Amino acid sequence: MPTMIRLSRHGKTHKAFYHIVVADGRAPRDGRFIEKIGTYNPISNPAEIVLDFDKALDWIQKGAQPTDTARAILSYKGVLYKNHLLIGAKKGAFTEAEAEAKFQKWLEDKEAKNAASKSGIEEKIRAEQKEKFEAEVKVKEERTAEIAKKRAAAVEAQVKEAQDAADETPAEEAPATEEAPAVEEAKAEEAPAAEEAKAEEAPAAEEAKAEEAPAEEAPAEEAKAEEAPAAEETPAEEAPAAEETPAEEAPAAEETPAEEAPAAEEAKAEEAPAAEEAKAEETPAAEDKAEDSEETKTEK
Repeated sequence: MPTMIRLSRHGKTHKAFYHIVVADGRAPRDGRFIEKIGTYNPISNPAEIVLDFDKALDWIQKGAQPTDTARAILSYKGVLYKNHLLIGAKKGAFTEAEAEAKFQKWLEDKEAKNAASKSGIEEKIRAEQKEKFEAEVKVKEERTAEIAKKRAAAVEAQVKEAQDAADETPAEEAPATEEAPAVEEAKAEEAPAAEEAKAEEAPAAEEAKAEEAPAEEAPAEEAKAEEAPAAEETPAEEAPAAEETPAEEAPAAEETPAEEAPAAEEAKAEEAPAAEEAKAEETPAAEDKAEDSEETKTEK
C-alpha cells in the first residue's frame, strides 16, 4: 500500500487540532508516521495552515497519495500547481524559468485574494459585532422606555387615587354632620324623660320615708314609757333597764340607712331628759343613805 499524506488528530473535544503527516497507509490514523510536514487549525477564521512547502512537494513527486482534506490543503498552498508546472517543464511545454514566473504570479494573486478575503472576514466580524451592539442598545432603550412608561402609569394611578380620596372625604363628612343633630335631638329627648322619672321617684321615696317614720316613733315612745319606771327604781334595777334600751334600739338600727338617721336623733332627744330625771331622783336617795350612815355611827 502506498505512502499517504493525511491528517493526525490532536487537541481537545470540540477543539480539534491536526498534524499533517506522511505515514504508511496501513498505519492507524493517529498511529506511527514517517514525517510531520505541517499543522492545520480549523477553529480559527480563516483556518490556519502551516506547511513545509518543499517537503510536501518532494513527497508528492515521490508518489505519496494525499487524502481529500490533505489534497485541499496542498492545493490551497500551491503545492499541486507547482508540481503541475514542473511536469510541463519536463515535457518541454515551457522552460523552468517560465514555470517559476507563472507560479510567482499565481502566488501573488493568491496572497492578494487571501488578504482581501481575510479583511472581508474581519469587516464582516466587525459589522456583526456592531449590529449586535446596536441591537443590545435598542433592546436596552426599549426596556428603559417600558420601565419609564410603567412608572409614569403608576404615578398617574397614585395621583388619581389621591384625587378620588380627596373627592370622597367631603361626601363622607356631610353624613357625619347630619348625624350630629340627630344625636343631639335624641339626647334632648332623653333628658326630659330622665327628669320626669326622677321627679316621679322623689315623691315615692318621700312617701315611703313618711310612712316609715310614724312606725318607728311608736316603739320609741314605748321605750320612753318603760324607761320612766326604770329610772324611779333602785340602782340595782337600773342595769337591766339600761340593758333593755339598747336591745330595743337594735331593731331600729337594723332598718334601712334612710330610716336610721331620724330614729337615732329622736331616740337621743328622748333619752336625754330621761337620764337627767334619773340622776335627779338618785341624788336624794344617796343623801338619805349618807344621813342614815352618819346616824348609825353617832349611835355607836
